[in-house]
Amino acid sequence: MSLIARLRAYAVDTLGLKDPTHAGGEADERLAAIALLVHVARADGVLAPEETERLARLVEGRFTETRSEAEVLIARAADFDAETRDMAQLVEMIGHAVDKERRGRLLAMAWSVAGADGVVHEFEEALVHRLGVLLGFDEAAIADTRRAAAEGPLALN
Repeated sequence: MSLIARLRAYAVDTLGLKDPTHAGGEADERLAAIALLVHVARADGVLAPEETERLARLVEGRFTETRSEAEVLIARAADFDAETRDMAQLVEMIGHAVDKERRGRLLAMAWSVAGADGVVHEFEEALVHRLGVLLGFDEAAIADTRRAAAEGPLALN
């Protein structure tokens, strides 16, 4: 067992978390959603401290109850993202069965992570736009979600 695998196992045991990589249903969707956010945070090749902080706050506020749980889940999602073929595969795990409102929140979170460092780079913009299309949104909805994320409560997280 690698050191990273042992550290993960220790964190799961210590924090009492379920292993989202081995659970089904909602845990798989949650892991895929967070992996998408990690993918966006890494899009410009630089994981800025502001992006890391925004990602942790979003995960803590929407997917976990504590910062330590969020950090464990983000680490797993980062590994999962690295092992995944592409963003479309992650979106397939979420599926269109998830209601439009939840898909919209995920898109808003992606815009929020992309802009956390104060600049949405062209790579990030293209990636989040593609994510919006994969989630089933049209151009106008993607643009509206971007504006709302920049102006709304996600911008403050």
